[in-house]
Amino acid sequence: HTQTQTMSAAAFTVSASQFTGAKQRRALNARAVTASSSRRAVVAVAAGPKKIVIAGAPASGKGTQCELIVDKYGLEHISAGDLLRAAVAAGTDLGVRAKEFMDRGDLVPDEVVVGMVVEALDTDKAKSAGWLLDGYPRSASQADAITKEGIVPDAVILLDVPDDILVERVVGRRMDPETGKIYHLKFNPPPADVAERCTQRSDDTEEKAMNRLKVHHSNVEAVVGKYEGKINEIDGNRSKADVFADICGVIDEM
Repeated sequence: HTQTQTMSAAAFTVSASQFTGAKQRRALNARAVTASSSRRAVVAVAAGPKKIVIAGAPASGKGTQCELIVDKYGLEHISAGDLLRAAVAAGTDLGVRAKEFMDRGDLVPDEVVVGMVVEALDTDKAKSAGWLLDGYPRSASQADAITKEGIVPDAVILLDVPDDILVERVVGRRMDPETGKIYHLKFNPPPADVAERCTQRSDDTEEKAMNRLKVHHSNVEAVVGKYEGKINEIDGNRSKADVFADICGVIDEM
Protein backbone atom coordinates (compact mmCIF):
# COMPACT_ATOMS: atom_id res chain seq x y z
CA HIS A 1 0.00 0.00 0.00
CA THR A 2 1.42 3.35 -0.98
CA GLN A 3 1.17 6.46 1.12
CA THR A 4 -0.66 9.59 0.05
CA GLN A 5 1.62 12.01 -1.75
CA THR A 6 1.00 15.71 -1.36
CA MET A 7 2.16 18.72 -3.27
CA SER A 8 2.40 22.34 -2.31
CA ALA A 9 0.61 25.14 -4.11
CA ALA A 10 4.04 26.49 -4.97
CA ALA A 11 4.92 23.30 -6.80
CA PHE A 12 1.72 23.57 -8.82
CA THR A 13 2.60 27.15 -9.70
CA VAL A 14 6.03 26.12 -10.95
CA SER A 15 4.51 23.34 -13.03
CA ALA A 16 1.94 25.65 -14.57
CA SER A 17 4.33 28.48 -15.37
CA GLN A 18 6.88 26.15 -16.88
CA PHE A 19 4.56 25.24 -19.73
CA THR A 20 2.67 28.48 -20.28
CA GLY A 21 4.44 29.26 -23.55
CA ALA A 22 3.69 25.87 -25.04
CA LYS A 23 0.05 26.08 -23.94
CA GLN A 24 -0.33 29.46 -25.56
CA ARG A 25 1.21 28.23 -28.80
CA ARG A 26 -1.12 25.26 -28.81
CA ALA A 27 -4.13 27.50 -28.21
CA LEU A 28 -3.14 29.71 -31.13
CA ASN A 29 -2.67 26.65 -33.32
CA ALA A 30 -6.04 25.21 -32.35
CA ARG A 31 -7.77 28.52 -33.08
CA ALA A 32 -6.11 28.65 -36.47
CA VAL A 33 -7.26 25.13 -37.28
CA THR A 34 -10.86 25.87 -36.34
CA ALA A 35 -11.08 29.53 -37.34
CA SER A 36 -13.17 28.91 -40.43
CA SER A 37 -15.70 26.67 -38.69
CA SER A 38 -17.58 26.35 -35.41
CA ARG A 39 -15.67 25.06 -32.37
CA ARG A 40 -17.21 21.63 -32.53
CA ALA A 41 -17.41 21.26 -36.29
CA VAL A 42 -15.84 18.22 -37.88
CA VAL A 43 -15.29 17.45 -41.52
CA ALA A 44 -18.15 15.67 -43.23
CA VAL A 45 -17.56 11.94 -43.52
CA ALA A 46 -19.40 9.17 -45.29
CA ALA A 47 -21.90 7.17 -43.25
CA GLY A 48 -20.25 4.19 -41.60
CA PRO A 49 -18.31 3.15 -38.49
CA LYS A 50 -17.00 6.10 -36.52
CA LYS A 51 -13.22 6.44 -36.26
CA ILE A 52 -12.13 8.71 -33.43
CA VAL A 53 -8.88 9.68 -31.73
CA ILE A 54 -9.07 11.11 -28.21
CA ALA A 55 -5.99 12.98 -27.03
CA GLY A 56 -4.81 15.04 -24.10
CA ALA A 57 -2.06 15.29 -21.52
CA PRO A 58 -1.57 12.54 -18.92
CA ALA A 59 -4.48 12.62 -16.42
CA SER A 60 -6.61 14.85 -18.65
CA GLY A 61 -9.52 12.42 -18.25
CA LYS A 62 -9.16 10.32 -21.39
CA GLY A 63 -9.79 7.04 -19.59
CA THR A 64 -12.98 8.22 -17.91
CA GLN A 65 -14.37 9.72 -21.11
CA CYS A 66 -13.45 6.62 -23.11
CA GLU A 67 -15.56 4.46 -20.80
CA LEU A 68 -18.53 6.76 -21.31
CA ILE A 69 -18.02 6.92 -25.09
CA VAL A 70 -17.75 3.14 -25.43
CA ASP A 71 -20.86 2.59 -23.29
CA LYS A 72 -22.93 4.96 -25.42
CA TYR A 73 -21.59 4.36 -28.92
CA GLY A 74 -20.24 0.80 -28.76
CA LEU A 75 -16.88 1.62 -30.34
CA GLU A 76 -13.85 -0.64 -30.01
CA HIS A 77 -11.60 1.05 -27.44
CA ILE A 78 -7.88 0.81 -28.14
CA SER A 79 -5.50 2.32 -25.60
CA ALA A 80 -1.86 2.35 -26.65
CA GLY A 81 -0.94 2.79 -22.99
CA ASP A 82 -2.89 -0.34 -22.01
CA LEU A 83 -1.26 -2.30 -24.83
CA LEU A 84 2.17 -1.21 -23.61
CA ARG A 85 1.44 -1.92 -19.93
CA ALA A 86 0.15 -5.39 -20.84
CA ALA A 87 3.41 -6.06 -22.70
CA VAL A 88 5.42 -4.78 -19.71
CA ALA A 89 3.44 -6.97 -17.29
CA ALA A 90 3.94 -10.00 -19.54
CA GLY A 91 7.66 -9.30 -19.72
CA THR A 92 7.78 -9.50 -23.51
CA ASP A 93 10.81 -8.19 -25.39
CA LEU A 94 8.80 -5.14 -26.48
CA GLY A 95 7.55 -4.72 -22.92
CA VAL A 96 11.04 -4.66 -21.45
CA ARG A 97 12.13 -2.07 -24.03
CA ALA A 98 9.01 0.01 -23.44
CA LYS A 99 9.41 0.02 -19.64
CA GLU A 100 12.76 1.78 -19.85
CA PHE A 101 11.12 4.71 -21.61
CA MET A 102 7.89 4.66 -19.59
CA ASP A 103 9.77 4.78 -16.27
CA ARG A 104 11.50 7.98 -17.41
CA GLY A 105 8.22 9.46 -18.61
CA ASP A 106 9.51 9.53 -22.20
CA LEU A 107 7.61 8.50 -25.32
CA VAL A 108 8.10 4.89 -26.33
CA PRO A 109 9.69 4.66 -29.82
CA ASP A 110 7.21 4.41 -32.68
CA GLU A 111 8.37 1.02 -33.91
CA VAL A 112 7.54 -0.51 -30.52
CA VAL A 113 3.96 0.73 -30.52
CA VAL A 114 2.68 0.96 -34.11
CA GLY A 115 2.57 -2.79 -34.64
CA MET A 116 0.54 -3.23 -31.44
CA VAL A 117 -1.97 -0.57 -32.49
CA VAL A 118 -2.36 -1.91 -36.03
CA GLU A 119 -2.96 -5.43 -34.73
CA ALA A 120 -5.51 -4.23 -32.17
CA LEU A 121 -7.48 -2.35 -34.83
CA ASP A 122 -7.40 -5.26 -37.28
CA THR A 123 -10.44 -6.97 -35.76
CA ASP A 124 -13.98 -7.58 -36.95
CA LYS A 125 -15.44 -5.40 -34.20
CA ALA A 126 -13.16 -2.44 -34.90
CA LYS A 127 -13.98 -2.66 -38.60
CA SER A 128 -17.75 -3.01 -38.15
CA ALA A 129 -18.50 -0.98 -35.00
CA GLY A 130 -15.83 1.70 -35.38
CA TRP A 131 -12.97 2.52 -33.07
CA LEU A 132 -11.78 4.91 -30.39
CA LEU A 133 -8.00 5.28 -30.31
CA ASP A 134 -7.04 6.50 -26.85
CA GLY A 135 -3.94 8.64 -26.32
CA TYR A 136 -2.29 7.83 -29.63
CA PRO A 137 -0.71 9.25 -31.73
CA ARG A 138 1.27 11.54 -29.44
CA SER A 139 3.73 12.91 -31.99
CA ALA A 140 3.89 13.84 -35.66
CA SER A 141 5.99 10.76 -36.43
CA GLN A 142 3.42 8.51 -34.78
CA ALA A 143 0.63 10.17 -36.75
CA ASP A 144 2.57 9.57 -39.96
CA ALA A 145 3.27 5.96 -38.99
CA ILE A 146 -0.38 5.01 -38.42
CA THR A 147 -1.50 6.95 -41.51
CA LYS A 148 0.85 4.80 -43.59
CA GLU A 149 -0.95 1.78 -42.13
CA GLY A 150 -4.34 3.16 -43.22
CA ILE A 151 -5.39 4.31 -39.74
CA VAL A 152 -7.01 7.71 -40.29
CA PRO A 153 -9.54 9.18 -37.82
CA ASP A 154 -12.67 11.08 -38.84
CA ALA A 155 -12.38 13.33 -35.77
CA VAL A 156 -9.84 14.13 -33.05
CA ILE A 157 -11.08 15.08 -29.57
CA LEU A 158 -8.49 17.07 -27.60
CA LEU A 159 -9.06 17.42 -23.85
CA ASP A 160 -7.55 20.61 -22.43
CA VAL A 161 -6.74 20.81 -18.69
CA PRO A 162 -4.39 23.29 -16.91
CA ASP A 163 -1.01 21.84 -15.97
CA ASP A 164 -1.33 22.41 -12.22
CA ILE A 165 -4.55 20.39 -12.19
CA LEU A 166 -2.93 17.65 -14.28
CA VAL A 167 -0.01 17.26 -11.85
CA GLU A 168 -2.39 17.03 -8.89
CA ARG A 169 -4.41 14.39 -10.70
CA VAL A 170 -1.31 12.34 -11.56
CA VAL A 171 0.34 12.15 -8.15
CA GLY A 172 -2.90 11.08 -6.44
CA ARG A 173 -3.77 8.39 -8.98
CA ARG A 174 -3.95 4.77 -7.81
CA MET A 175 -4.87 1.52 -9.58
CA ASP A 176 -6.58 -1.61 -8.32
CA PRO A 177 -4.30 -4.38 -9.69
CA GLU A 178 -7.13 -6.92 -9.62
CA THR A 179 -9.65 -4.97 -11.72
CA GLY A 180 -7.51 -2.33 -13.42
CA LYS A 181 -9.88 0.37 -12.15
CA ILE A 182 -8.31 3.79 -11.58
CA TYR A 183 -8.99 5.77 -8.39
CA HIS A 184 -7.71 9.07 -6.98
CA LEU A 185 -6.80 9.65 -3.35
CA LYS A 186 -8.57 13.02 -3.32
CA PHE A 187 -11.16 13.09 -6.11
CA ASN A 188 -12.28 9.44 -6.24
CA PRO A 189 -10.91 7.46 -3.27
CA PRO A 190 -10.96 3.66 -3.50
CA PRO A 191 -13.36 1.75 -1.21
CA ALA A 192 -11.89 0.65 2.11
CA ASP A 193 -11.72 -3.00 1.05
CA VAL A 194 -9.81 -2.03 -2.11
CA ALA A 195 -7.50 0.72 -0.83
CA GLU A 196 -4.94 -1.61 0.77
CA ARG A 197 -4.15 -3.37 -2.50
CA CYS A 198 -4.05 -0.28 -4.71
CA THR A 199 -0.75 0.58 -6.34
CA GLN A 200 0.83 3.66 -7.88
CA ARG A 201 2.24 3.54 -11.41
CA SER A 202 6.01 3.99 -11.53
CA ASP A 203 5.64 7.13 -13.66
CA ASP A 204 2.93 8.77 -11.53
CA THR A 205 5.29 11.00 -9.54
CA GLU A 206 5.65 14.79 -9.61
CA GLU A 207 9.02 14.74 -11.37
CA LYS A 208 7.94 12.29 -14.05
CA ALA A 209 4.55 13.96 -14.46
CA MET A 210 6.26 17.27 -15.22
CA ASN A 211 8.56 15.55 -17.71
CA ARG A 212 5.57 13.90 -19.40
CA LEU A 213 3.86 17.30 -19.65
CA LYS A 214 6.96 18.76 -21.31
CA VAL A 215 6.96 15.92 -23.81
CA HIS A 216 3.23 16.33 -24.40
CA HIS A 217 3.40 20.07 -25.02
CA SER A 218 6.36 19.73 -27.34
CA ASN A 219 4.52 17.22 -29.52
CA VAL A 220 0.81 18.09 -29.41
CA GLU A 221 1.07 21.02 -31.81
CA ALA A 222 2.62 18.76 -34.43
CA VAL A 223 -0.17 16.21 -33.97
CA VAL A 224 -2.80 18.93 -34.32
CA GLY A 225 -1.17 19.96 -37.58
CA LYS A 226 -1.44 16.41 -38.94
CA TYR A 227 -5.22 16.41 -38.49
CA GLU A 228 -6.10 19.90 -39.61
CA GLY A 229 -9.85 20.43 -39.83
CA LYS A 230 -10.58 17.46 -37.57
CA ILE A 231 -9.58 18.90 -34.18
CA ASN A 232 -12.28 19.41 -31.54
CA GLU A 233 -10.82 20.99 -28.39
CA ILE A 234 -12.84 20.33 -25.23
CA ASP A 235 -12.41 22.01 -21.83
CA GLY A 236 -11.55 19.04 -19.61
CA ASN A 237 -11.40 20.98 -16.34
CA ARG A 238 -15.08 20.44 -15.57
CA SER A 239 -17.31 17.66 -14.30
CA LYS A 240 -17.10 14.46 -16.33
CA ALA A 241 -20.77 14.86 -17.26
CA ASP A 242 -20.21 18.31 -18.76
CA VAL A 243 -17.12 17.15 -20.63
CA PHE A 244 -18.99 14.12 -21.96
CA ALA A 245 -21.90 16.26 -23.12
CA ASP A 246 -19.53 18.27 -25.31
CA ILE A 247 -17.92 15.11 -26.64
CA CYS A 248 -21.33 13.69 -27.54
CA GLY A 249 -22.04 16.90 -29.42
CA VAL A 250 -18.97 16.24 -31.55
CA ILE A 251 -19.70 12.57 -32.17
CA ASP A 252 -23.39 13.11 -32.92
CA GLU A 253 -22.49 15.61 -35.64
CA MET A 254 -20.34 13.05 -37.44
